[in-house]
Amino acid sequence: MSFISQTWPWYFSGFLIGIIMLSLIYLGKVFGVSSNLRSLCSIAGAGKYVPFFDFDWKSQRWNLIVLAGAMFGGFVAVHFMSDPSNVAINPKTIESLAQLGIDAPNGKLLPDAMFGKDIFQSPRMILLLITGGVLIGFGSRYAGGCTSGHAISGLSNLQIPSLKAVIGFFVGGLIMAHFILPLLF
Repeated sequence: MSFISQTWPWYFSGFLIGIIMLSLIYLGKVFGVSSNLRSLCSIAGAGKYVPFFDFDWKSQRWNLIVLAGAMFGGFVAVHFMSDPSNVAINPKTIESLAQLGIDAPNGKLLPDAMFGKDIFQSPRMILLLITGGVLIGFGSRYAGGCTSGHAISGLSNLQIPSLKAVIGFFVGGLIMAHFILPLLF
């Protein structure tokens, strides 16, 4: 049972993701988390007002089940299998975060300065969360999918637009981590 509660090696997890992607390709399915937002809007009746949401969402039920499973799996992992003591954070990362005024997680997976309950008492952090959410939503829609859809599914299908999107995600992440994040903190 300890195998399940420990961090899995990248090659094992990667192998499982590969098997799942091969199965989806074989079944003619396309995986992506952000596409569920379109389905949820369609279910809520947005198709009456916006043609983009007027489609047969029932054909995407399987993807909604995957989303529900991911949420349930995350809940189970955090509440019943979480053992942050086996996650080693690179000392250089801890040093870089300390320079920004962010303490190391110390027995947690995420630092409280960015993910603790106190951030909801700071108007600045609330503004950052809202702005980040809008930018992520816009970027996912503009790119035609989210990081998991492009990086896992799109690259598995050898789609050139997904390769361009993934390169953009990485460049944007590097710019954020090295230039914008220090300005925010």
